[in-house]
Amino acid sequence: MDWSHLLRLPTTLLLLAAALCLLLALVQLVGVRQRLHHGRPLAAGAHGLACLICLALSLLLAGGGLALRGYRMLTDEAPVVDVDARILSPQQWALTLSWPDGTTRREVVSGDAWRIEAIVLKWKLPAMLAGLPPLYRLDRLSGRYDDAQQEARATRTVVDLAPDGGFDVVDLRRRHPEWVPEVDTVYGSGAFLPLVDQGHYSVSLMRTGALVARPDPATERLIAQRLDD
Repeated sequence: MDWSHLLRLPTTLLLLAAALCLLLALVQLVGVRQRLHHGRPLAAGAHGLACLICLALSLLLAGGGLALRGYRMLTDEAPVVDVDARILSPQQWALTLSWPDGTTRREVVSGDAWRIEAIVLKWKLPAMLAGLPPLYRLDRLSGRYDDAQQEARATRTVVDLAPDGGFDVVDLRRRHPEWVPEVDTVYGSGAFLPLVDQGHYSVSLMRTGALVARPDPATERLIAQRLDD
């Protein structure tokens, strides 16, 4: 497990902060017990109030962490995922997705190209000035046909890349925008490239929020040969 990568995820940071607040709440609870034992109700009340505040912060931070599952911080140019393609049959491909943290996933798509899309979340000015970077998560992977007519009638494959279960900050903003007032914009970004057998592609996200897909040199030559045929 890559702990350095985990510590850069917003969910990990928020859950660690929630655990710290919970620990402080327990410390304050011990203070309540001690003050009551020594007959100091006012001091016990102050510790009890601090305990409730820490507990509320812990719940708030934990909820924020769960809402941001799957999101990552967007730096100058963030490597998102690598894609390896193997042909199964004409217009049928097995794609292996490899994330920077070592996680892999295998999916089958139909078409002549693959397309990947991400959701990018940007903050309002106060949060930006505080240094909070934009966040992103992969949203879906799909196959794409070169012929638009075939795209309209052929079987399409779309793979949901969102984390399973729980709730998402985008859904939360859509239903209760007042709960996440610091979110400025939520938008999508996508990129696609032709599929070739034994192809290897790297996907990264620019600071602007643009998703960029690049083939390696060998794959680029195979794509050029395919386009020339």
